[in-house]
This record gives sequence, structure tokens and C-alpha cells, in this order.
Amino acid sequence: MNRFARAACALSISLLSTSLLAGAAAAADAPACRTIRMSDPGWTDITSTNAIAGVLLAGLGYTQDVKTLSVPIGYESMKNGNLDVFLGNWMPAQQKFIDALNEAKAVEVLATNLSGAKFTLAVPNYVAEAGVKDFKDLTANADKFGKQIYGIEPGAPANANIQKMIDANDFGLTGWKVVESGEQAMLAQVKRSANGKGWIVFLAWAPHPMNETFDITYLSGGDAYFGPNYGGADVRTLARTGWPAQCPNAATFFKNLKFDLSMENAMMGKILDEGLEPAAAAKAWLKAHPEVLEPWLAGVTTLDGKPGLPAVKAALGI
Repeated sequence: MNRFARAACALSISLLSTSLLAGAAAAADAPACRTIRMSDPGWTDITSTNAIAGVLLAGLGYTQDVKTLSVPIGYESMKNGNLDVFLGNWMPAQQKFIDALNEAKAVEVLATNLSGAKFTLAVPNYVAEAGVKDFKDLTANADKFGKQIYGIEPGAPANANIQKMIDANDFGLTGWKVVESGEQAMLAQVKRSANGKGWIVFLAWAPHPMNETFDITYLSGGDAYFGPNYGGADVRTLARTGWPAQCPNAATFFKNLKFDLSMENAMMGKILDEGLEPAAAAKAWLKAHPEVLEPWLAGVTTLDGKPGLPAVKAALGI
């Protein structure tokens, strides 16, 4: 290679390097994007996915600020510009909220982060074996159930669905009561009932370790309230309107961040069954499954524009 060819080659490499560096710098977010405000309705699946996101964001130089808010308050906070991202938009169960948010042009859908979820009423297997397999079977056994359906936290759309069903006297449920507490309190009641072979009907969903901890049967017949396929659902990632344009690098990360049932079951089990703090559970899971990092961090830089994948691996010690 003569000196002119070498000079031309060196110039090309220099220009390519400059271009790559400029691209990385362009991908970096403004300092105002450093803190990403998120919400958790108190559901372990969202606690788990928030924890995964938080550990990865920390490795990228961001700060995650998670507030525990019921679904209605969380959406109102997003509408008011007080939250940036929500990983728990269960559809179609939350359609009513989304319609209101869309009317106000308050949110943008970044991704579907989970497919194959389900969410409807369930009973222990021994109750199903005794003949309760469908919503229509509940009223004939009202006394055994104490005319109670165990729901989750007050204000949850699923509780409202059940109350609407009761108010309409669908399935002959007039006079029944929705017991509103929270995920853990509900599951504690399921455990007490199962230990004594008591009769209980409750909200159940997948992903969740309850599907492995308890022998349960999802009830058919609730399509009008929970959707077909036993409340089959997709879970979406939402951002407040304008945030993706303001923070495109972080938005790319959240567009990439997609989960599956087995991963969420495992994460939730570490928190609920092993007693790990969410961040510790997330770090343990990520170290055991480093293969997820490359697709999740594709095209993502650190806050200051450096390559994201090696920064996160260094933070995790892998």
C-alpha cells in the first residue's frame, strides 16, 4: 500500500470513528432525563419488572423513582405529567382508563412488554372438582363462599369489573361482596382457605407464582368482564405524551424491554418465596440470564452517550 493509499485509509477510519462517536453522542439523553418516574400499583409482577428496569437503568447512568400508586391515581399522575413510564397497562382490563387517557392525549404506547398473560376469577382445584368451573356455578354455592369474592387493592379496575357484575346481577350475584385488600392479603386468605379446604373465589392471574404455589382452576364464562381466553391479556408499556421525544435513548430502552411468563414467574418467586428485595432479585436473575441484555440494550447508550451494553455488564459484574 503506497503512502497515498495509507493516508486515504487512515482518513476513512478517522471519519468512521468520528461518525460513530457522533452517533453515540446523539443518542445520549439530556441531563433532565436522568430521573425516570415510574409507578407500581403494589402488584408483584410490576414490582419485578420495575426492578429489572431499575437495575439496568442504574447501569446506564439513570435514576429510577418508583412511586406506589393505585392504577387510577397512577394514570391521573401520568395525565398530569407527574409520571413518565408505566410497565403495567393490562389490556383489555384497563381499557376504560386508556380510553380516557387517549381522549386527553396523555399517553403513548411504547411496547407490548408481555403476551400470554391471563386475569380472571379462580377457585382451588378441590372447589372446581366439586362442580364450580364457570361463573354461572357461583350462585348455587353462595353460602359456601360466604357471598364473597376476594379482589386486590381498592380502586383496581378488576375489582370494579366484579362490582359491575354484581350490580348487574349477572350470574345471580346480587348480594355478593367484593373483598378489597391487596395482592398479599388476598393470597394469604387463599392459603388459609386451601389449608382448611375452605371455599374461596378470588382474582388470579399469570404470570404469578400462585400458579405453582396453589392448585387452582380458572373459571370460564367471564368473557364479558375479563375478556376471552380466561381474561387473556397483553401488558403494555406506556409513557406520558412527549416523554419519548424528550428522552429518546431511554425510550428506546423501554421499547426493547420485553418479558415472558417464565421470567416473571421466576422473578416474582424470588421476591415472594425467597424473600429477596426486588433489586437483589433482579440482579440475581440478570446475572443468571445475561443473554437478555443484548436485545434489551440494542441501540441504547448510557446517559452520557457511551455504549450501553458494556456499561451494564460492568455494573452487574458479568
